[in-house]
Amino acid sequence: MSDAVGGAGDADQGLEALAQAKGVDTHWWDWRGEHRVVPTSSLRAVLTAMGEDVSDDAAVATALERTRTAPWRRTLPPTVVQREGDPLRLLVHVPHGAAVRVHVELERGAARELDQLEHVVEPMEIDGRLVGEAAFEVPTHLPLGWHALRAEVDGGPVAGGTDRAVLVTVPQRLDLPPVVQEAPRSGLMTQIYQVRGSGSQGIGDLGDLATLGEWAARVHDAHFVLVNPLHAAEPVAPMEPSPYLPTSRRFLNPVHIDLRALPGLDDLPPSARGEVDDLAGRARELNEHDTIDRDAVWELKRAALRTAFRHLGPTHADEVAALHAREGPALVDFATWCSLAATHGTLWESQWPEELHDPGSPAVEAHREAHRGEISFVAWTQWVVRAQLAAAQQRLRAAGMGIGVIADLAVGIHPEGADAWALGDALARGIDVGAPPDQFNQLGQNWSQPPWRPDRLAELGYAPFRDMIRAVLADAGGLRVDHVIGLFRLWWVPEHAGPGEGAYVRYDHEALIGILALEAHRAGALVIGEDLGVVEPWVREHLVERGILGTSVAWFEWGQDGRPLPPEEYRELCLATVTTHDLPPSAGYLALEHVAIRERLDLLTRSVEEERAAEEGSIRAVREALAERGLLADVDAPVADVVAALHRWLELTPSRLRGIALTDLVGDVRAVNQPGTDEEYPNWRLPLAGPDRAPMSLDRVVEG
Repeated sequence: MSDAVGGAGDADQGLEALAQAKGVDTHWWDWRGEHRVVPTSSLRAVLTAMGEDVSDDAAVATALERTRTAPWRRTLPPTVVQREGDPLRLLVHVPHGAAVRVHVELERGAARELDQLEHVVEPMEIDGRLVGEAAFEVPTHLPLGWHALRAEVDGGPVAGGTDRAVLVTVPQRLDLPPVVQEAPRSGLMTQIYQVRGSGSQGIGDLGDLATLGEWAARVHDAHFVLVNPLHAAEPVAPMEPSPYLPTSRRFLNPVHIDLRALPGLDDLPPSARGEVDDLAGRARELNEHDTIDRDAVWELKRAALRTAFRHLGPTHADEVAALHAREGPALVDFATWCSLAATHGTLWESQWPEELHDPGSPAVEAHREAHRGEISFVAWTQWVVRAQLAAAQQRLRAAGMGIGVIADLAVGIHPEGADAWALGDALARGIDVGAPPDQFNQLGQNWSQPPWRPDRLAELGYAPFRDMIRAVLADAGGLRVDHVIGLFRLWWVPEHAGPGEGAYVRYDHEALIGILALEAHRAGALVIGEDLGVVEPWVREHLVERGILGTSVAWFEWGQDGRPLPPEEYRELCLATVTTHDLPPSAGYLALEHVAIRERLDLLTRSVEEERAAEEGSIRAVREALAERGLLADVDAPVADVVAALHRWLELTPSRLRGIALTDLVGDVRAVNQPGTDEEYPNWRLPLAGPDRAPMSLDRVVEG
């Protein structure tokens, strides 16, 4: 039998029907416009990861029947999402002939009865009994927020617990902040760990973020600083260098704590203060290194923080208690995972004893009791890093920035990290997130991250997604969502399969985008969706409709005539930039640094001569376009002149946000990341550097 779906027989047709019913695409179009069919083996792996038994034809048939009748097996759907002001017809299922009443309990405490609508439909036999269907009208004037639906069914619901549901009322559209509505705004983009000043402790920290932002506001009239994800990494070596492969997206990485600005530092006893200062001084020596050694930095910072905690922890008890109240059990789970990782290693699924795999197990509870001090220390460091981020945001706003920090949300998490441990079956197992082959990653990508399970998110009322968004927005004026297309569909790659052998899995984008808009509205923040790569046209239309900004990168913007897209034709609702962290800085791109790296690492799928010729042709076309617009004096002008002209090009766009990479301002040429690599290239480890590739201090940036 062929390993592709598409008319091979009844068995394949059943599998294809189940896949489609579960939101799994069985066909797709690649970046060259060629039609592809998902291998049967991949469909089976994806459906298995979604909790379906596809072991044989009978199991597939049973799974398909249960999927098609799933709404009839519940009295209320697990989650209902309503756009503010929109009428909504709610279908309710009850034992045939049973009376039912439904009301909504509003987030702030009031309750409202729902009116039943005329609705005549034949009952359906489910597992040997008849189930009927009724319809109710959800009021159009509900306030924004997280509400609850309650059904009262004579004789009880169709299944236990299904008489309760989450109702989320979300904005029609996320309004831009007034400062962005007034005029297009520019700002900096930077990998904050790269930005080391003379007082930094081996890595760019939150104090450096504030210093950089104040300078950008003063000198460049910048209204934001877009940073890399500040999500938590491993608490012990080896710390994952990629900020896009965190152990948790809900909590922060304390490696970015600035020891110079610890709350209560001046209240430490002289001996403790001396110890902290000595450790900070040893960490400063790491600034001289050409690569960032997170493990060495954290070893020194952690020792300093432990010393400070012994004396300051009790004085900050109220503040930490408030953090516990906001984050709930998730903070305890995260701190427990960190403590367990320090004892058993950071790979919980492959290194820890089986009895520790469940966060609610007696063995885990016993560990919590035995390591209360360590867990309290982790929670305290989370309070410190959040307090410093909040202080940085306050300094940026005080300096005149209308937005301030724009946080970055990674597309996923480490498969054996804290979130993967705590979130359980909300995540799919045996599956990695990635991307199919495209122009810049012609072998495809496997990001080694487990995806959300769409069905479990709905069953959980989207609480894990909501809580993550809230946490990332807590001290930010904006949020960039990496690979925002993942809120519509994600490329699932089965374990042991190549990146090109995956399948697209659909998500309830109405729910996810709506919740994102609701939480951003409540935080007074804007949202940028990184919508690069292969994107279905309707997706960008939906993002515009919901007030989510897109992303335009000059090197990727081409007109149908094969020439650079004129700046006036850029999208208005987007962040326009020259480059991105997956490309070298502009000076390096113009010098074909990206081609040289991929040639050296054997990542090209065509000859280097073809690749170089194609890139040189594109760069020549850009130079010519800049010259035609009078932005470049000579088509063969020096690289620095071309970089400056490219940023003047952005000023001609209608885009509401324009991002300037700090690496472009200082003439850096080194790529911070080469997609599709791990240890072959020093990804995420290179500090800010000048044109000579030598590290450049933040002091030199702000004083120059």
